Amino acid sequence: MLTLENLRLTHGDWTLEADLNLAAGARCALIGPSGAGKSTLLGAIAGFMAPTRGRILWQAQDLAQLAPGERPVSILFQDNNLFPHLTAAQNIGLGLRPNLRLSTAEKARVAEALGRVGLADYADRKPAALSGGQQGRVALARALLRARPLLLLDEPFAALGPALRAEMLDLVASICSETGATLLMVSHDPGDARRIADQTIVIGDGRAAPPQKTEALFADPPPALRRYLGTN
Repeated sequence: MLTLENLRLTHGDWTLEADLNLAAGARCALIGPSGAGKSTLLGAIAGFMAPTRGRILWQAQDLAQLAPGERPVSILFQDNNLFPHLTAAQNIGLGLRPNLRLSTAEKARVAEALGRVGLADYADRKPAALSGGQQGRVALARALLRARPLLLLDEPFAALGPALRAEMLDLVASICSETGATLLMVSHDPGDARRIADQTIVIGDGRAAPPQKTEALFADPPPALRRYLGTN
């Protein structure tokens, strides 16, 4: 279980508070207006921002003393965070060893991950020779190889067209089902949330609300979500 216990994040005059639990294996969307704190909340879970109050716990373990690389977290950013001078296989291999000194068995795992995301024939291509969707697949394969129980998506597929974005979301859902990973995904699109997330957290007015069932939430949205969606 992921627990945000009496959590407060601050930056200057900006504040975000959260007090909620998310069951292991859940797939949860974070939705709310720009600047509300969706990406910041993911960054705090990943260890890139220290809370001013409260705790972040995974399976009852306080993550405060763990550096980002030591946390049970993989995070995908909007720019996919690929190194342009490395091939697809090398970018994926970083998920196993930062020095890329991979054993034969580890190289086989990289090849398997490439195949899992449909890029078996693209191992030697650098990011500039890949489409946006293919770059997203490389980043996803790296996260898959890391096999961390918390997968955080900070809109890595936002620049893709609707059909390709839907394909990527379905691939993420399939991987989460296979691995049992807990997913937290920032989204501005209710359709994306409905497609992949069984639960949704609304972030607005300085607070991250406890997760609710996605379909029920959009069927009867609270005031903060109504304002965001532009509905009466």
